[in-house]
Amino acid sequence: MGVTATILASDLDRYWPLDLRDPPGVFTQWRIRALAASPDQCRRVLARSGVEVRAASPRPLVGGCGYVDGVVPTAASIALDAPPAMRCAMAAAVAAWERRVVEPAALKHLGSKLAEIRHFGSYSCRNVYGRATGRRSQHATANALDVAAFRLADGRTISVLGDWSDGGARGAFLRDVRDGACGLFAGVLSPDYNAAHRDHFHFDLGPFDICR
Repeated sequence: MGVTATILASDLDRYWPLDLRDPPGVFTQWRIRALAASPDQCRRVLARSGVEVRAASPRPLVGGCGYVDGVVPTAASIALDAPPAMRCAMAAAVAAWERRVVEPAALKHLGSKLAEIRHFGSYSCRNVYGRATGRRSQHATANALDVAAFRLADGRTISVLGDWSDGGARGAFLRDVRDGACGLFAGVLSPDYNAAHRDHFHFDLGPFDICR
């Protein structure tokens, strides 16, 4: 995200404030990704959208790992079990996805409200797939989140591992939340991508664009 794009995003927010509770539009993903270059603006968007966070202890970038703009959402703001530290822009994307994609899909397909999103974490200083060599994973800069399952208000749990192949409402719910994520995150990987993602969805904010 270049300087010009960041300035344009800031100007746009002045006249058309971004609220993560609003239905996603064609520019929503771009505007969320632009927040990565402006942590102060990102925190203003979170506050405007009713997302409470605390600053995470910074991890200066060393060897391709670390972050300086990390936040930890409150459980009341984002329904993650044990909310992890993540980059501010990732928190914004997760909040928008939960509110505008996951919650409506749970009611539509399963007739219950969402209670909790279970995850495998955000920050992890490692390479892609944990290999000894190669490029760093987006997890290495807390620019990603792995989601494993969803607990509903009625007590049911829908998991990627157990329900992705379901031909009924559970499978339809999981596909809706995967497809809806593609309009908010840059990278969206599911069991359709490869066996390494058979038990979770991987979401990140780029730099690569993929939805599968």
